[in-house]
Amino acid sequence: MTKDFFEIVNERASVRHYDSSVKLSKEEVIELLESTGKSPSAWNLQHWNFMIFLSDEAKERLLPISYNQKQVVEAGAVIAVLGDLEANKNTEIVYNPLVEAGYMTSEIKNILAGQIESAYQNAVYARDAAFSNASLAAMTLMLAAKAKGYDTCAMGGFNVQQFIEEFQVSDRYIPIMLISVGKALKPAHSSARLPVEQLSTWL
Repeated sequence: MTKDFFEIVNERASVRHYDSSVKLSKEEVIELLESTGKSPSAWNLQHWNFMIFLSDEAKERLLPISYNQKQVVEAGAVIAVLGDLEANKNTEIVYNPLVEAGYMTSEIKNILAGQIESAYQNAVYARDAAFSNASLAAMTLMLAAKAKGYDTCAMGGFNVQQFIEEFQVSDRYIPIMLISVGKALKPAHSSARLPVEQLSTWL
């Protein structure tokens, strides 16, 4: 399926009613996540991790934690987007291949590593970076899904602490949002958008 980018943006909407007979395969989800991984991130540390709910059993476990939002069990898949609070631990695996390929000197790598470690001494920065960078990935995921003919809904309404406990989320990660992915049972209702003039300051 090939669509113009602006078609995808204009057609994407939050869908809450899905055709439960349409399932996503593991291969389809992997393809979506590979595209998602192209998202930008600070220092290219890729501050995201994904928990995929593909089986009916897994989605049923998630249902009460997500306040019984029916799209959780009706969608073909639900992907939890987690932010990485310790993305600084990715420094070596991100930069070593660049040094080995000659795209970066060891000296530059060490300078960047020092900057990263300094930033991650601040827990507030680490949390803010986890949220902002994982959210960039979440948007890419929703657009990639739409490009593949699927619909999505980003959900912030879930019990984060229960999620962490039920699915044994490491302290390294913080749950950011859930994203349902599937085929719409009916079109999403239209929603208004505020005018650019109301949302912009021009200098």
